[in-house]
Amino acid sequence: MVETLISPGVLARENDSSFVSRRPVQVGAAIIGPTVKGPVEVPTVATTYNEYVNKFGTTFTSGSSTNQKTYTYFTSIASYNYFANGGTSLLVSRVVSGSYQPASSSAITNDVPSVPGNFASALVSFNGSVTGSAYQGFVVEVGSDQYWFAGYGGTTFYDTTAPLTPFCYFNTGSNWVASASIAVNNFPGLSSLINATYAGSDLTITGSDGDTSLNGATISYTNFIGDNAPTLAATMTGATVSVTSTAFVLETFSEGVIMNSVSAETTNNVLLSGSKDNIRWQILNANTASGTFNLLIRRGNDNILQPTVLETWTNLNLDPNSPNYISRVLGDMNEYYDPTNNQIAYLGTFTNRSNYVRVKQVNYTTPNYLNSDGQISDANYTDYIPTNASGTFGGASGDVAGGANFYENIDSSNTQGLEGSDYDNMISLLANKDDYQFNVLLTPGLYDVDYAQQISTIITNTQDRGDNIYVLDPVAYGASVSNVVPAAASRNTSYAAEYWPWLQIIEPSTGELVWVPASTMIGGVYAYNDSVAEPWFAPAGINRGGLSTVVRAEQRLSQGQRNTLYAAKVNPIATFPGTGVVVYGQKTLQSAASALDRVNVRRLLIALKSYITQVANNLVFEQNTVATRNNFLAQVNPYLTSVQQRQGLYAFKVIMDDSNNTPDVIDRNELVGQIYLQPTKTAEFIYLDFNITPTGASFPA
Repeated sequence: MVETLISPGVLARENDSSFVSRRPVQVGAAIIGPTVKGPVEVPTVATTYNEYVNKFGTTFTSGSSTNQKTYTYFTSIASYNYFANGGTSLLVSRVVSGSYQPASSSAITNDVPSVPGNFASALVSFNGSVTGSAYQGFVVEVGSDQYWFAGYGGTTFYDTTAPLTPFCYFNTGSNWVASASIAVNNFPGLSSLINATYAGSDLTITGSDGDTSLNGATISYTNFIGDNAPTLAATMTGATVSVTSTAFVLETFSEGVIMNSVSAETTNNVLLSGSKDNIRWQILNANTASGTFNLLIRRGNDNILQPTVLETWTNLNLDPNSPNYISRVLGDMNEYYDPTNNQIAYLGTFTNRSNYVRVKQVNYTTPNYLNSDGQISDANYTDYIPTNASGTFGGASGDVAGGANFYENIDSSNTQGLEGSDYDNMISLLANKDDYQFNVLLTPGLYDVDYAQQISTIITNTQDRGDNIYVLDPVAYGASVSNVVPAAASRNTSYAAEYWPWLQIIEPSTGELVWVPASTMIGGVYAYNDSVAEPWFAPAGINRGGLSTVVRAEQRLSQGQRNTLYAAKVNPIATFPGTGVVVYGQKTLQSAASALDRVNVRRLLIALKSYITQVANNLVFEQNTVATRNNFLAQVNPYLTSVQQRQGLYAFKVIMDDSNNTPDVIDRNELVGQIYLQPTKTAEFIYLDFNITPTGASFPA
């Protein structure tokens, strides 16, 4: 209500002018490369190195069982150096070779009773495919439900007490549900091996003694949601099916067999396959009176005496109408790269809040568990609540490459187990600056001579984005100056910078001496430069370009070699006695001589454009009036003044008034601003003249 004075008096009013426009966000670096674990082809932010380790891991073991060695990807080394030198946020895009899948939780059981049933015909027809391979399987009937046990690409099922690997699907009227594990035992009259042959659309299962009768078989399974149904199933009686009822299923964000913790337990609840990189689950305080339970996500290598709890979720329930519904609290969103639309696609209802798992499915829900009188609304609901237990994760696929080339051994066909094309999806995705913001891009493991196609695409994308600089390596390990110069000569852009030679470091996780390309360390140099100075200072020289953790450079460059490299737009990494290894150049790959042929000026423009563009974004669809223009000037002028005071600019001028917003411009629904900048330059070439004069001579004034 507007207050006014009708009769004489004093009116005290408040005018709140403290509303602040949304400030531009600060962004960090991005990196594309392989990691030990983590979501595949889903860019994920880490704000500390510990967070990076939790999401993406550090070391892994590769090689034969008799000659295994521990390795660390360049991605992890670069991330360590970036955060150790003051980096604040890192956008990590994991790339892999081959197909990777996440792990699902072992049976989180409840008290729903098992159901016996009938085994279906040994001869069935079906449809469906996985990555082009036909399904193979057989059908079991339980009451009115059909259960289809199937695998793809294989031809045998084994009679064993150990779980089998085939898929299992069953129809409950609306969903086909797939099995996480299958155990097949006790086939009367059959030998240990059961052959499954596929011809056309029919699958015939035959014992090694020729008997096709499967009457009397005992089969157990654990269910989870899937798809693809058989088209025909004739009933056969006599078998027994034991159903393990699962309340809900969790799925890891991280993909790859490293997430499989499923294994036998030893003393004190220790998992044989548990590791620092995988996880396990535990249900506590299950309460059928209230329908609630607690869920712990624990590290895979902990034990019952010293549990390492990564996340604790309390008072969860299976009531979809409750704010504590497990899917609502943890999240159930499945994120994956959609190559058709070149974007991340999302399937699910609730945003993910857990850092480790999502709810893959809830098999038993308890809507309105307690009625208005505080009584359990359905007598069956108490059986649906998960029982107190702990379990593992399994079913993940995809492994880090055995026989891969690491460190100085990467080459044109094998860079840490990858090919150049493995990077293509994420290179394409990060071209979208609306969804992904960063000011430095790193791809350690790609180098220009052998991966020119990928690097050309990155440079094109970087120029189109206009908001970051790409740090690249020119050549593989073992090259010479004469190899480096032609690689740089073929590039012409102010949005990229090359550094050479390779560097030997003490790997932070293993303590081993390893060789890494220069870009692995340059992200840390940029981060340190920004933390002690500003982006428009040169990330080079003894003060801000020192590489204290580098043991040695691949080559000790002479002055002449540094001159040759710098003239060719390659930033040399020099070695000085008593000082150590130092980044001793800051050229971009721009061929023409201008202010933008220096990294500090390019990064100045990136910082200014990022800030000012975000200010301007708040003006879109606002009235094109003096007030709107003054709003822009009131934010931009103080910012540029602060940059000038922090030695980024000699001078500047911003014009947004009637002179460049004439009536015809306004009628076109345009708002025009002009920004004039005089960037500061760095002192790269210092000349000191030592003049010897006779005794008694006067010095110049």
